[in-house]
Amino acid sequence: MAAKKTVKIRQTGSPIRRPQDQRATLIGLGLNKIGRVRELEDTPSVRGMIRKVSHMVEIIE
Repeated sequence: MAAKKTVKIRQTGSPIRRPQDQRATLIGLGLNKIGRVRELEDTPSVRGMIRKVSHMVEIIE
């Protein structure tokens, strides 16, 4: 079986004073504190969530 591609993201911004849907997106990605890192499966839905909160996260290579 081929290894599934993953993407590693780190939260760099605070959800304070952000719309509720952006806060919910961060929680859906498994992030809720600055500096937290998650490794998620690289799917179109995850990429869309990252794009929605791109100003609060960074992709780690």
